[in-house]
Amino acid sequence: MNRHFIFLLSWMLSLSFTLPTVALAKEEPTQEEIVQERMAYYVQFDELLIPWHFLAAIDQYERNLQSVRKDIPKRDGIVAIQFSDEYWSGALNPVRDDTRPETISYFGGMGLDGNGDGVASPKDDVDIIFSMATFLSKFGTSDEDFKLALWEYYGSEQAVNQIFTISKMYSHFKTTELDAHTFPVPTNYDYSYRSTWGANRGWGGRRIHEGTDIFASYGTPVLSTSYGVVEIKGWNQFGGWRIGIRDNHNSYHYYAHLGSYNKKIKVGDLVEPGTVLGTVGSSGYGKEGTSGKFPPHLHYGIYKFNGRTEWAFDPYPSLLQWERQAKKAKQNSN
Repeated sequence: MNRHFIFLLSWMLSLSFTLPTVALAKEEPTQEEIVQERMAYYVQFDELLIPWHFLAAIDQYERNLQSVRKDIPKRDGIVAIQFSDEYWSGALNPVRDDTRPETISYFGGMGLDGNGDGVASPKDDVDIIFSMATFLSKFGTSDEDFKLALWEYYGSEQAVNQIFTISKMYSHFKTTELDAHTFPVPTNYDYSYRSTWGANRGWGGRRIHEGTDIFASYGTPVLSTSYGVVEIKGWNQFGGWRIGIRDNHNSYHYYAHLGSYNKKIKVGDLVEPGTVLGTVGSSGYGKEGTSGKFPPHLHYGIYKFNGRTEWAFDPYPSLLQWERQAKKAKQNSN
């Protein structure tokens, strides 16, 4: 064999052992994979400690706040739950970022080692979930126990109500994937709408229009745009016969000026996209029962809760998107 060939072969073989390994770029997980991984975290302690939907609801609530609050940092991880240093390490612990289970326990901190690596790290998703599950389990596993635990942790009635609403939805629908939406009136009916956000309103004092008016004939069905829990139903002097629904993103969907209600729906009921809530009317601008002061239409608004306050935002862009999706779904079904 040629000496030069042998030398070249030996040199190439030596390179295979001496060249550094090139790391392959890790693909970003898809949204579906992230949802599945989160669910795996929730259910691993389901039978031993606490119902999975309790943990999932707290996690979603924390994620909701982090998405709209600049003063709350977004947690880097699959799970959004994050503890303050005081809660995690203990109020009197001189080491604010303590990760030693023994000293954390000594100072009454909530941080625990969930994966058995000897470290209680607030950066570890399993440690976070295990620590929250352990805290909740001390109160019990009933809905009332859960509310009591939430009050002890958050000290806010609004937070308790928001999280319990999310938990109720997850428990009923048996999933956290509740982000589907639809247009609030059937797209095969005659209707019209445009952006009316911020327009002046004269009745009841100077105020701006916080929503979108969808004009349609009396009796046109009004549909829930989202999954949610009916939070309020009844008369309002401005909105007339109205109904309010809270979804799993801390958003409150407001349907006003109704002509009638779906009699089967009551406060506390769960709805989904397309559930008939009532019909288009012209109620409002007066005492209970007032109607006909303006053309029939649905006033649709969305309000976001950030853990402190609730504010309205323009629903028009969402309505355009949901209308396209509803029309496309109808075409595909035909």
